[in-house]
Amino acid sequence: MAGLIGVGLSGILGHQSALNTTGNNITNANTPGYSRQEVTFETQPGQRTGAGSIGSGVKISDIRRLANEYLVQQVREDSTLTGEQQALNSELSRLDNLLGGETTGLNGALNNFFASLQNAAEDPASLPQRQLVLSEAQQVVNRFQALNQEFIQQRESIKTQMQQGVKDANTLMTDIANLNLAISESPGLAQGRMPNELLDQRDEKLRQLSELVNIRVTETEGSQVNVSLANGQSLVVGDQAAQFGSRESPEDPTRLSFTLTSSGRTLNIDEQITGGKLGGLKRFDNEALKPAFNELGRIAIALADTMNHQHEIGMDLEGDLGGLFFNDINDPATQRSRVVANSDNQLPKDGQLAVEITDSSKLPAGAWTLQFSGDGRSFELIDKATGDIVNQGRLPDPVQSEISMPGFNIRVEGGSFNAGDKYLIQPSRNAAEAIGMQVNREEDLAFASPVRATSGEGNKGTAQIDQGTMLNVRNPYTGSLLPGFKTSGEMANGPLTISFHEDPNTGKMMYEVKGPDDTAPPIVGPEEYKEGQINTVFSDDPTEGDEYQGFQFKLTGKPAAGDTFEIGLNSNGVSDNRNAELLAGLGTANTLNGKSQSFTEGYAGLVEDVGVKTRQSQFSLEAGETLLKQSSAQRESVSGVNLDEEAGKLIQYQAGYNASAQVISVAQDLFNTLLQTFR
Repeated sequence: MAGLIGVGLSGILGHQSALNTTGNNITNANTPGYSRQEVTFETQPGQRTGAGSIGSGVKISDIRRLANEYLVQQVREDSTLTGEQQALNSELSRLDNLLGGETTGLNGALNNFFASLQNAAEDPASLPQRQLVLSEAQQVVNRFQALNQEFIQQRESIKTQMQQGVKDANTLMTDIANLNLAISESPGLAQGRMPNELLDQRDEKLRQLSELVNIRVTETEGSQVNVSLANGQSLVVGDQAAQFGSRESPEDPTRLSFTLTSSGRTLNIDEQITGGKLGGLKRFDNEALKPAFNELGRIAIALADTMNHQHEIGMDLEGDLGGLFFNDINDPATQRSRVVANSDNQLPKDGQLAVEITDSSKLPAGAWTLQFSGDGRSFELIDKATGDIVNQGRLPDPVQSEISMPGFNIRVEGGSFNAGDKYLIQPSRNAAEAIGMQVNREEDLAFASPVRATSGEGNKGTAQIDQGTMLNVRNPYTGSLLPGFKTSGEMANGPLTISFHEDPNTGKMMYEVKGPDDTAPPIVGPEEYKEGQINTVFSDDPTEGDEYQGFQFKLTGKPAAGDTFEIGLNSNGVSDNRNAELLAGLGTANTLNGKSQSFTEGYAGLVEDVGVKTRQSQFSLEAGETLLKQSSAQRESVSGVNLDEEAGKLIQYQAGYNASAQVISVAQDLFNTLLQTFR
């Protein structure tokens, strides 16, 4: 009887454990990371008799955790991809909406500004029209600065998210290390009895960590795992966890760099952060936000540069030469702000560098690293986008020199440099923020041209002269005013007279240009006049002395001997709109990328580039989410809880429990019957 009771009792206990396990599965059906558990039944050793072996019941050999490590790892990898694309797409969409919005973008303000200039050119003496130009110009300035401020806010938002991601990763790594310790100390581990709940918790922590950064997981002794970055840098070793950190980037103080502290050592791991949310934020900053900063700054520089030049060669309503329209792009403080010294440079850190914009039409949107080597005089200029060396050489002694690049010069002004010193070169740094108005009064808008030509009263030929093309009012090399513009109201070397005469030897028509002193040698000529062609008076090369006056005139037609034309200052030119039309024409003129794009086309290129990146990231996000759903479904097919299946098992184990109880009941009845026989 005792044997039969023992058999029934083992069945009751075994099926009770099975019922408990099934009930635990059901209650954890919606627990993240939970793996279904299964009871493994095993026959107990039987009692041997002369007639054979009699069974002694059942025992629970194991409560098995149903998990496939390959599928778990696949979920981690797909979580890394999806986490990266979610962060990247979210930030790109925000930037795309900002740049492409009708009210937040730049194109509307630019179009309105140049339209106001065109309207003002139709009535250049109208003060209301001039006021509208100033108002629309200020709107352009406001839009540049507002976009720049939005970029800054998004940059700071990214930094905040990175810092929070670092904190979350540190918490997860500490939890994983603690779980490693708890698992290794779990009772029965040596006998193969695994702490299923702890394993599930650790896998879930690893999955959450993989959403933040790309990791590798390696199993070790004692059922522990080691966690490392993709390049092998250790994050968790046994029960010891490293700590992520973030700090101001040595290269650029406006950015963050990542560090890893382990065993008292702190390493810069900025290049090793890939995948996951942190990698996605880093990619957005490098691939979209920094280029957007640079491109917006480049457009601001080109607009200010071309408008300033055209405005300076005009004449305002009071007869004075036009001044700067926008802020000077080559202000000394602005030039120095385009260079950022690496904070890790060696002492004395006294290198003095500046970046001068030499040709805004050729200026690329980018950043470069100026790196010194050897004795501190050898340098390499490295393109940040490609990693290519684009310029190299040695500084002279003393070091004052220039490093020339398309569109800009890096000016070495002084100081000392050491091997390993680095400087970040950003020609368009802060340009969108620094743009501002220099013209404040309607009367100061230079809509007229400062020179004009008149025909001699006694001219007999059919020759005609145009109203000239202004080149400059200052020497491009020295910055000083040219001789013709040194005295307000009159020309210092003028008025200039173009006169025609016939060469007695050849019979050819000749012309020459003289100043007010008729006894002085001609400024130009005598030169042959080519009938039937356009004859250009004055050179456009500043190195040609008096041949360069800062303007050019064109002669056409057939002059007669004795005919004259006079070139002088445009006095009382309040109704002259020649410079206003040229200013308005800059709206459609090709002034960017080697004079192949207008301002609006350049901005449209920025919008398009961000838009393409946004669409690509959206496709990648959708693909990543699909892969994650598939891998999660595959894991669920093995480890997930099927409530219908568990309900069936409940009935099965309940029947087994009841039957085992019936065995004990039968044994009791038999025992009672046996006792009755002795009464």
